[in-house]
Amino acid sequence: MSEDTGNITIKHLAEEDRPREKLMLKGTSALSDAELIAILIGSGNTQETAVQLSQRILSSVQHNLNELGKLSIKDLTGFKGIGEAKAIAIIAATELGRRRKTSETIQKTKIKSSNDAYQELLAELSDKPYEEFYILLLNRANEVIAKINVSKGGTTGTVVDGKIILKHAIETPRCCGLILAHNHPSGNLNPSEADIKITNNLKTAASLIDLHLLDHIIVGDKAYFSFADEGMLR
Repeated sequence: MSEDTGNITIKHLAEEDRPREKLMLKGTSALSDAELIAILIGSGNTQETAVQLSQRILSSVQHNLNELGKLSIKDLTGFKGIGEAKAIAIIAATELGRRRKTSETIQKTKIKSSNDAYQELLAELSDKPYEEFYILLLNRANEVIAKINVSKGGTTGTVVDGKIILKHAIETPRCCGLILAHNHPSGNLNPSEADIKITNNLKTAASLIDLHLLDHIIVGDKAYFSFADEGMLR
């Protein structure tokens, strides 16, 4: 369906009533559902502004966003001023909202002890014939917000770049703490001099940028070593 050339656009509204400008000045919470949809469609038709058209679309589903998400392209293009492109934009936005809601229900792992960290990393680090180095990034509630493999090596060691680890932490939103972890394929859980050095260096560097190094876990054969439990992070 082609769009009318005489559409009333958001530009015809008073500046304080333009949804885009309103969002920029006052934030998303200041906008009504109709105004948010108006941003998606951009323009209305010869009789309605984008906001008025959006209000009519919402009225057809009793202002229920769940019902709006059930409308098809055919349903939406039945409204004058809504072509396929605008209908697809509305459908895509409602689907993103549904996926966000689903993502928010996923329970984050909360690290309360060294064993919690060990269990979180067991699948990644157990029974490996070579060393790998991981980091857990945590929010203020000590919930895992990222699990990152930062290095892979050989049977006797792996090269770890502290700058790369801190870069991951700095660039991850809401990251307040981190846990280091690597495996010893030999099964020997005793930390090496290199393990101790990288731990101490990262603890000092992290503290300078308000990040907390909470532990360093060494994973062996059905057991683990914790720097925190052994008092080596003081």
